[in-house]
Amino acid sequence: MADLLNGTLIISEDPVRLPLIGSPWPSLTIVSLYLLFVLKLGRKFMEKRKPYDLRGVIRAYNIMQIVYNGVVLIAGLHFLFVLRAYDLRCITKLPLDHELKSRERWLTYSYFFNKFIDLLETVFFVLRKKHRQISFLHVFHHLVMSFGGYLHITFNGYGGTLFPLCLLNVAVHVIMYAYYYLSSVSKDVQTSRWKKYITIVQLVQFILVLANFSYTLMQPNCNASRTVIYSGMFVSTTFILMFANFYIHNYILNGSKQKRALKTD
Repeated sequence: MADLLNGTLIISEDPVRLPLIGSPWPSLTIVSLYLLFVLKLGRKFMEKRKPYDLRGVIRAYNIMQIVYNGVVLIAGLHFLFVLRAYDLRCITKLPLDHELKSRERWLTYSYFFNKFIDLLETVFFVLRKKHRQISFLHVFHHLVMSFGGYLHITFNGYGGTLFPLCLLNVAVHVIMYAYYYLSSVSKDVQTSRWKKYITIVQLVQFILVLANFSYTLMQPNCNASRTVIYSGMFVSTTFILMFANFYIHNYILNGSKQKRALKTD
């Protein structure tokens, strides 16, 4: 039974509690401090200060993310297609006594932990006074991916239905952070259309996630968690709508306005 007052919320039958898993308070504390800094304290701190030059820090951060996500991607692909730990038609978490269970835990946890590292991106925006980039979509996405990961592992356990979908997200992050790094060292990349293509890649990702959930639901005798599938479909649909709205306003409507402005000049 869940006991929030005592700091224990172990719904999954998996007894292994890796750091940040088990008690909700560490994860809640991190996301609460994140929101407090990003929306209030950080802005107040920077109010009378010049933007910090974090180009070196951000380049190192981007390289770290490329390497981290690249390693997780390779290890995850090996787990899926070489070790063939799952039946890809109906992916469920491995039994506790399975020989690959420890690997499943650590791959899942590696993905989950990095969602909290991702929060540094917004901190950098605040310290550089890039407030326009701290949109509702940006903050909402980071909160869902970080605290949502905690909820998934707590209630459902490590791995399972979301494993290949998280791996797809890891691949997208390799592309994203490669773009971020290249744009930090090349103005040509900054002014190119790659940012638009990154948004398209993110949209395609969520559409594939939604398609995968639908495919899983159609499989006969598949005991994949319906709670995970339906909540995942809801989140994916929400992200599709939000990213599509972002794409339309930034790359279609703005593009039309710029063309009209050029014609009147």
